[in-house]
Amino acid sequence: MTRAAEGKEAAMEHYSNPRNQGEIAAPDASASVYNPACGDTMRLMLKVRDGIITDVKWKAQACGASLAAASIASEMVKGKTTAQANGVTREQVAEALGGLLPAKFHSAVLAVDAVKAALQAYTANQR
Repeated sequence: MTRAAEGKEAAMEHYSNPRNQGEIAAPDASASVYNPACGDTMRLMLKVRDGIITDVKWKAQACGASLAAASIASEMVKGKTTAQANGVTREQVAEALGGLLPAKFHSAVLAVDAVKAALQAYTANQR
C-alpha cells in the first residue's frame, strides 16, 4: 500500500471512528474556531499537567474532512508537551490525512488553528 493510500485509509478511519470527540468537564483551556468560507466550527478543550497535554477533546460542526482532521490533530498533541503541540503544522495534519485536495486543506487549517488557540488560552490562564 502506498503512503498516500495509507493516509486516505487513516482519514476514513478517523472520520468513521473519531478519536477524542466529546467534552472535558473542567478543561484547563478551550478555544473555538470558525471558518467563514465553509462554515465549519470547532471547539477544542485541553487538560494539562506539568506542561504535558493529558487529555484533549473536541466538538465540531463541520465536513467529514474537518472531523477527521480534528481526530488526527487531537491524537498528534495528546501526551505531548505544550511546546511540542504548538509545533504541529497544518501540513503535518494534511499529510496524516493522506494529503488533502486544495479545496479540503481548510480542514487541516481549522484543526491546527483550534490547537494553537487552545494553547494560547492555556498560556494566558497561567499568567
